[in-house]
Amino acid sequence: MTYDRSDFLNKLSLMGVIMSLGIIYGDIGTSPLYVMKAVVNNGGTVDRMLVLGVVSAIIWTLTLQTTVKYVLITLTADNKGEGGIFSLFALMRKRKRNLYIVAVIGGSALLADSIITPSITVVSAVEGLQIIRPDLPVTVIALAIITFLFFIQQFGTSVVGKSFGPVMFVWFTALGVLGLASLIQVPGMLAAFSPVYAYKLLSAHPHGFILLGAIFLCTTGAEALYADLGHCGLKNIRISWIYVKSMLILTYLGQGAWLLANPEKAVPGVNPFYAIMPEWFLPFGILLATVAAIIASQALISGSYTLISEAISLNFWPKIKIKYPSFAKGQMYIPSVNWTLFLAVAAVVITFRTSSNMEAAYGLSITITMMMTTLLMIAWLRLHHKPLATVILFGVTYLTIESLFLAANLTKFIHGGWFTIATGGFLSVIMLVLFKGRRIKNRFISFDKLKNYLTVLADLSQDKTVPKYAGQLVYITHADRCDEIEAKTIWSLLFRQPKRADAYWFLHVDIIDNPFTAEYRITQLVAGKVYRIDLYLGFKVPIRVNDYFLQILHSMKEEGEVNLTSSYPSLNQHGIETDFRFVQLVRVLPGYIDLPFWEKLTLNLFFIFRRLGINDVAAYGLDTTLVTEEKVPLTIPSGIKPVHLRLRKN
Repeated sequence: MTYDRSDFLNKLSLMGVIMSLGIIYGDIGTSPLYVMKAVVNNGGTVDRMLVLGVVSAIIWTLTLQTTVKYVLITLTADNKGEGGIFSLFALMRKRKRNLYIVAVIGGSALLADSIITPSITVVSAVEGLQIIRPDLPVTVIALAIITFLFFIQQFGTSVVGKSFGPVMFVWFTALGVLGLASLIQVPGMLAAFSPVYAYKLLSAHPHGFILLGAIFLCTTGAEALYADLGHCGLKNIRISWIYVKSMLILTYLGQGAWLLANPEKAVPGVNPFYAIMPEWFLPFGILLATVAAIIASQALISGSYTLISEAISLNFWPKIKIKYPSFAKGQMYIPSVNWTLFLAVAAVVITFRTSSNMEAAYGLSITITMMMTTLLMIAWLRLHHKPLATVILFGVTYLTIESLFLAANLTKFIHGGWFTIATGGFLSVIMLVLFKGRRIKNRFISFDKLKNYLTVLADLSQDKTVPKYAGQLVYITHADRCDEIEAKTIWSLLFRQPKRADAYWFLHVDIIDNPFTAEYRITQLVAGKVYRIDLYLGFKVPIRVNDYFLQILHSMKEEGEVNLTSSYPSLNQHGIETDFRFVQLVRVLPGYIDLPFWEKLTLNLFFIFRRLGINDVAAYGLDTTLVTEEKVPLTIPSGIKPVHLRLRKN
């Protein structure tokens, strides 16, 4: 059946609003830990023009980039209730096939951002301890927290996750109260609501353009907000954002007020976030910041699992093992992603050591993701027949804003931005090679008309001179059309070794754009002898072909559509069920390939990268004890001209 999430998407509830605080606002909600600190480190002399300009730019960035682009516009581009850059691409991939390049670049950059975000967030929170104990080893403590966080992923986090919402509510309330207390002392900071100060910062301040890189950090969680649409629902996100944005603006105004009141204390290394806290509140504030950082990191780790699982379904990533450690909907655990991400995050913490050093590596990759989302949204708006003027206004506005942010972040390239760009670039190469390589490979898979072999299969089933191979013989087929079959499958059935069975099943798995569809269709090709089953699975539905196939068979048995009792007389008289055998064809690359250079390179890399994952048997969730794997060559022109042989005469 198809799971319709439209009601959930539009449902508003107090629990949903609180839950959204804990799930989707961790990244953007912990930005106050380091945004103003980055401004102090890179802005030169702190004066009224700098402070009002920076806070004004932050307010209008949160308004234009987060509120208007994401909360009001992009969240409407849901894929049956699911959001994120890959879900957005899935909405259009059949009509806009070449957009896969945009989706790959954006998804890779978002994964790269998932490495730097836990690093800078946890380190920024722990650095507050140095205010109390300057000699504390921040790196060691941060690594301990990060290690614990990644270790517990394998057990599932549904129980811990229930407390995320209330904790983040306390966090945002604390941000607002502390900011308001500081703002009251310097009410003139309210002038920052005027965009004139942001304009003056960019046009007249000597460090204005460079500071855009620090200012951009205030909105880095906007993409995660879209990606987690399916967990919280549209209305819950929009209502909770009103509260979150208000608290964020208050804390930035409060930090700005402290800078105006204490310009002599605003030196590199000082964090205005902790400076506005009363001394008695510092221990609790640091603890709260650390917990918020852990929640933000948890959200990004879980988001990485979701992103990779979607990439697998869209053929952007090798098939890898996915576990489901709890019964919470949508919760998954991908061991290879978890520990690779852990090693990468630990390497960042050890290499950069302080949040100030990490600021240079932060922001560049997520800017690229946002630009790719803008390009996809332009295509989506056009496909939904929005007025051309509206589409142009949207595209020009946000491509201009994000281009400015990108240019500003590029100034940090040699100081650390290279890390996320190199990481994202490497991930993009893998995704593009797998997607393009699969297309090239599929060009050389030939299909025959199945009707030409139905009589042969029926006769083979009755030919007792051929040893029986299995009671029920199942082939996984990639033929989209019901009347076609791969030529290599027929070769395996009839020519490599004739395989007699009581019944033949051709099982086709179709990953479709609706994320939670789970449907099937049965086609009887020869009564009681040859069947085809089509499984239609959404890209967020676990692929467990063995379980689904057995479920379908027992349903057919109950309806009297198939006899699953063994045909062996000795077993039949006792009602013993028949045996099953799956045959999985494994295509291997031939030794000689006559293809253009780039296609040849792509195809070779495709087979190399594919080995990084699990094989099709494990990916389909088949019982390995019931599967026979047969290697078949991919039929690609060799480019070698055949030699005409002549009979040698004596």
